[in-house]
Amino acid sequence: MDPCGSPQGRRNAGRRRQLTEKRRFNLLPFDQHPVETARISDLDLDLFEHTYVPSAVAPDIIAQNQRSTLDKLRSLRMASADGVPTVAGILSLGKEPRSYLPASYVQFVRFDGADLTTPVRSRHEIDGPLHELLAKTETVLEANLSIATSIVGTSTERTRPDYPLEALRQLVRNAIMHRNYESTNAPTRINWFSDRIEIVNPGGPYGQSTIENFGHPGITDYRNPHVAEALRTLGFVQRFGVGIALARKHLLDNGNPPLEFEVHRSHIVALLRSTR
Repeated sequence: MDPCGSPQGRRNAGRRRQLTEKRRFNLLPFDQHPVETARISDLDLDLFEHTYVPSAVAPDIIAQNQRSTLDKLRSLRMASADGVPTVAGILSLGKEPRSYLPASYVQFVRFDGADLTTPVRSRHEIDGPLHELLAKTETVLEANLSIATSIVGTSTERTRPDYPLEALRQLVRNAIMHRNYESTNAPTRINWFSDRIEIVNPGGPYGQSTIENFGHPGITDYRNPHVAEALRTLGFVQRFGVGIALARKHLLDNGNPPLEFEVHRSHIVALLRSTR
């Protein structure tokens, strides 16, 4: 008798299928795992069809393929083969990403002093799909910058912010791209003190990036490769692997002290010091 035909055989076959499926998903980066409690209706399909797809796929290919929305979501890794939104799909297109991924927000706190015990001047919790999350965060950062004016020579004025906005943009985008979404509920934190800014990124170095070589030119890896691709598609990243180098250049050009990193196994702190 075929053992798979018995109740015990069917149970064993079912367990084997479950184990095979589990192994298959474990080989995928976390941002490709399906969010089993989510549905396609939880995604902003208008954003996907009218903004994301035209940026990700050449117009002639779109015209030729005539694929359904679900097929497009699958091909762009926003949905699994079973039609379930992936982590990347929820982060990029989700109507309420935080409902499914509690850590997918930015906590901004500005302190009226140089440490965490000083009074809080302002606080923001910023969430939404990637394009909204980053746009709102950058608006908050820009609103908190101070501009100093100095006289160069006898008649020329020069304005200089306490931090270059482009350096802040690069480091926040880098944090959102590389952070750990899987095993923590901690947000990406921006702590703005009187003399420095600390951008705290949940998740330590990943892959070929280590505690020892973190931040070295040319050393990079991608914990969330499809989140990275979504940020490129949405126009927030032009070239991969240059965000830290660009931030360093903008800080140097603005007259800030060099960018510093505190690298731990569980988190990374990017530390920017003011020009003041």
